[in-house]
Amino acid sequence: MTYNALEQECIILNAVWEMIDDMVNFAIFCDLGEKTADTNLRPQTPDALRLFNILVTDFLSPLQHNHKKILPFDLPRPPENPTPSDTTFLFYLKNICAKPNFANGQRSFETPVIAFSKWIGEKSFVEDVWFPSCQLKTNLTIERKKWIKFCGNIAKHSFPRLERNVLQIRNALKENGVNVDAGEAYEILPEFQAWFHTHLFAYHASTIAEYLNEIRWGIFEYLKPEFARSFHRTGEVKYHFEIPEMIKQPLARTMYWDLMNRCRSEPYFPRFEVTKYLKMRY
Repeated sequence: MTYNALEQECIILNAVWEMIDDMVNFAIFCDLGEKTADTNLRPQTPDALRLFNILVTDFLSPLQHNHKKILPFDLPRPPENPTPSDTTFLFYLKNICAKPNFANGQRSFETPVIAFSKWIGEKSFVEDVWFPSCQLKTNLTIERKKWIKFCGNIAKHSFPRLERNVLQIRNALKENGVNVDAGEAYEILPEFQAWFHTHLFAYHASTIAEYLNEIRWGIFEYLKPEFARSFHRTGEVKYHFEIPEMIKQPLARTMYWDLMNRCRSEPYFPRFEVTKYLKMRY
């Protein structure tokens, strides 16, 4: 089963929109009310923040391939020397921005995609990180994408399933001149989580949500002309979409239909701008 570029675009855009709907919503975040500028998007509960971290980690993880190393839906593999965003869903969004397949000339989500791609590749500097289990106090500089994913995996899995994460954390500490053995690395997992999830991720949650929400709104604006072309009402409550001829695979046709249904109304979560004071550190 092969997929052409337009079919792949429908699959990616629908998947990303659905993922963002799962991440940025009123179950995870409190209602902003009327204040949508210079604001702070607060998680409903610590458990909501934990779920948000897990879902963001999924968004920032590479697509899985089968034993033949072929990605699903014939999607291209990231380059051999990838940037941090090349092994995330942002890679496919950037490809769509570079060569959009719906002929409206818009690239409405390009700006937040590029900005978020740059942001996750930057490094956080954290002073005086304290790991009491091994009596270690140190400054750490770690790429944002790395520690976000460390925290998401710790939040998702029990410690016996975190061997790979433990190795990656050990390597990150080693890059900062700190050497710990495997046993010590397992011991510091909850302490690492306390610093980087409870502290840093909570600080950045609003900013991450803003990037994701802008991507969602950008996809909506990009698809509005296609929706206007495709939508036809056939009765008082009935309608259909005129699916482009190039979309032939049944799955891609379903994804196209889902996308057009999403475009029947604006995204339910309003656009917002996070205060600059939540963008100045780490």
